[in-house]
Amino acid sequence: MKLSRSTLAVALLAALAAPAAHAEITIDVIGGSEVSFEGLVQADFYQFDSDTIDYGADSSSDLDGSEYLNELRRAELVLKGKGPGNIEWVLGYDAKDDKFLDVNAKYKFGNNANHFIQVGQFKQPGATMEELSSTKNNDFISKSSITNTLGTARRVGAQYNIGDADWGLTASYFSRELTRNREHGNGYAVRGYWAPVNEAGNILHLGVSYLDKDTDGDALRLRARPMADMVPTRFVDANMNRTDRASFVGVEGLWVRGPFKLQAEYMSTDVKRYGGADDFSGDGYYVSGLWNITGETWGYKGGVPTTGLPDNPGLGMWQLGLRYDTIDLTDGAVVGGEMDSITAGVNWYWRSNFKFMLNYVKVNQEKGVLEDNPNIIEARMQFYW
Repeated sequence: MKLSRSTLAVALLAALAAPAAHAEITIDVIGGSEVSFEGLVQADFYQFDSDTIDYGADSSSDLDGSEYLNELRRAELVLKGKGPGNIEWVLGYDAKDDKFLDVNAKYKFGNNANHFIQVGQFKQPGATMEELSSTKNNDFISKSSITNTLGTARRVGAQYNIGDADWGLTASYFSRELTRNREHGNGYAVRGYWAPVNEAGNILHLGVSYLDKDTDGDALRLRARPMADMVPTRFVDANMNRTDRASFVGVEGLWVRGPFKLQAEYMSTDVKRYGGADDFSGDGYYVSGLWNITGETWGYKGGVPTTGLPDNPGLGMWQLGLRYDTIDLTDGAVVGGEMDSITAGVNWYWRSNFKFMLNYVKVNQEKGVLEDNPNIIEARMQFYW
């Protein structure tokens, strides 16, 4: 669904006119469960300085090589419940993408948030640390290429987690995505992490993950957008048949010192093929740095960083960020392509419910003898409660 600029403006003004609220709205206590309601609305705008591909092309495009897109990115509605006892549950739906989000129930042993079993649809341990973090607090408008291309996010399954504030170990078994005609293929995943330093404003985190899944249908397609989530075209595209299973290994690191955060992740994949087809290997990584100009720092929970509210709600929290990202999906006869990008961004968290983001992205893509190197200006307006 594409929105005109006037429709988008009206929607954003309506959001800005809404009364301020905190992270969630308490509804009622039903059957011993404290029920609350959360939401996230994001609207994106992209301006392309295109190279060989017109990424903004649509029915109204004049194909002049410098196009734009504006569209609602997310419209997430989430019900949460605490209780009875040590049970927690969540029911989430993205009205924009017409898909279920987290839909699961969790039982915490001894009321320990780091020791639990979980059944339903949830983000898999084989996803990146970036994916496991809260979407509303993404450092950049587009997540990294390994998160979007190699990571396995939400699937239906069961998982067991044990740990405390400084370490954790998670194992899961999963099947398809809950929404019809989405991702499928049975598999399992594990993730372990350790924070040898975990103090207020001083965090060091290390983690590893492994995921193995059936490619289901004996076909696998790995492709990457040019660091702009809403574009339909992917220049980097590895499309394979005669595939059996795919495995993914991830390594992650995080360092927080006062208002500075340094984060990096690496992920590789190995695809087993049959019928004389050569196995495939691909990989990628990103390194990003963020500076809270207004002095705030980050927290740490469940092996991921957490972003708090501005110290001065009226002034808001201002951030500057820089990221280098790369992915390689070419191996032997499979020429999926390579992509390198640099993203510079500024974020403004205003009061308790609003976030505004502006990114400049420089992308270099190669596939065999072909190249495509767009420059993109991206903006996001976000309202959450």
